[in-house]
Amino acid sequence: MPEDDTPVLDTLAAMTAASLENSDLEAREHMLVRIAALVAVGAPASSYLLNAGTAAEVGVTLDDVQDVLVAVAPIVGTARVVTAAGNIARALGFAIAVAEEELAELEAEQEAEEAG
Repeated sequence: MPEDDTPVLDTLAAMTAASLENSDLEAREHMLVRIAALVAVGAPASSYLLNAGTAAEVGVTLDDVQDVLVAVAPIVGTARVVTAAGNIARALGFAIAVAEEELAELEAEQEAEEAG
């Protein structure tokens, strides 16, 4: 299997795209519902991370995510909401760490070009 071959991620991305295309919900509301579903099933941090990019692209904010947690708390319970909040924080922390690393690499490349 080639190193850049990502069949699982590609499949998940295709499923997300198909889900958005086949729903009458606006993309932003669709992603809010997905976040609520992730909370309800006790999804791990990686599941939130896989949805974070699309959610951000359609305008979902951290305040929106907090509102979702508040809205589902009476249904799913305290334990699921607290677990979800922790998993969301871990997912965001990972995304920030990756972005910082990519930025550092870009800055190093620019410095090398300027020096060379």
